[in-house]
Amino acid sequence: MSLMARIRAAAPPSAVVAGLIAVMVGVTSSAALVFTAAKAAGADSREISSWMLALGVGLACTCVGLSVRYRAPVVTAWSTPGAALLTTGLSGASMPQAIGAFLFSALLILVSGVTGWFARAMNRIPVPLAAALLAGVLFEFGTGLFTTLHGSFAVAFPMFLAYLLGRRLLPRYAVLLALAAGVVATVFTGGWHTGRIRLSVATPVFVAPDFDWKVLVSVGVPLFVVTMASQNLPGVAVLRGAGYDVPVSPLMTWTGTANLLLAPFGAYGLNLAAITAAICTSEEAHPDRRRRYVAAVWAGVFYLCVGVLGGTVASLLAAMPHALVLGIAGIGLLGTITGSLTTAVSDPDSREAAVVTFLATASGVTLLGIGSAFWGLLAGVLTSVVLGAGRKRRQAGRGGNATTDAAPADEAAEPATSSAR
Repeated sequence: MSLMARIRAAAPPSAVVAGLIAVMVGVTSSAALVFTAAKAAGADSREISSWMLALGVGLACTCVGLSVRYRAPVVTAWSTPGAALLTTGLSGASMPQAIGAFLFSALLILVSGVTGWFARAMNRIPVPLAAALLAGVLFEFGTGLFTTLHGSFAVAFPMFLAYLLGRRLLPRYAVLLALAAGVVATVFTGGWHTGRIRLSVATPVFVAPDFDWKVLVSVGVPLFVVTMASQNLPGVAVLRGAGYDVPVSPLMTWTGTANLLLAPFGAYGLNLAAITAAICTSEEAHPDRRRRYVAAVWAGVFYLCVGVLGGTVASLLAAMPHALVLGIAGIGLLGTITGSLTTAVSDPDSREAAVVTFLATASGVTLLGIGSAFWGLLAGVLTSVVLGAGRKRRQAGRGGNATTDAAPADEAAEPATSSAR
């Protein structure tokens, strides 16, 4: 094979572009959340760049390693809803306490992968409740897009309009178009602090963890639940839907291991990607589905570049006008919020419990020093258990009639079952 043929095999243009778009969409739609989460924990500029470096290295290793190992486009990402949760959950917590929560969440993910508990653990939490929890966590960021209309209409409205037009004409680039519109608008309206932008290479900053039980419960547990239920589950679904039957437990094990090793440097959550993974599993990434894993490999390469230049990314975000940061964060989460609310109310039996979960989480209530994500999940589970027990008693009261009526239905179902075989 000639040199050019080797280059084309290792870097087919469609796969390289797909990997680049996946990273650009992931970074532009959620890097602002990571920055805000780090600030909530009291991180300085060096620690923020360390967060980006740790996340970039973790994503590079998992994207490249898992994709090459399984010859499938396994795209990983930092947890976007996890970052949103941290922006409120870490309020009042110190950086060592935050690192302790990251380690605890990573350990739970690792244990879930090693033991195969993933499916069983997720079955304990009804999917509608997990979706409602995520929607409640993201509620503030979704409304942030529209609250900025009051004081920054000239920035927020063009972004929203560009997003709508993008969704109509170029759905894959809708977030990027919104970001471009926001940048152009802020150039004309002002607000950029260009003196803060600097080109720098990120350096790792180690922070020894402090395991405070309140932070572990209010941040670590919800971070684990949100990451597993709202990121890893859809990530597996994307792979399976594209025809890649990759074993789930090893994916959980390796992402959990990478997360555990890099958590002291700021890697708060590594998980399977869903939205960006769909870019690398599509036909546009490569006409041959057996070669689409190359797109995920290139996504890992680009994530490494983002991580190494973490200081530059952090300074760029710091220089952005506040309205632009709020706007792009809200727009980037619209799809996630829509999907979460749809799932939350999809099951009539769990609908009321899901609404309770959503409202309690979105309320921002803090009790005993524990944040609303935990109390929202607890309120939803309690509602589900109490209402579920009531339904069972009513069904038991009608048991005689139900049994009598069920027999013909079972008999009628038998031929259909036989023909299905």
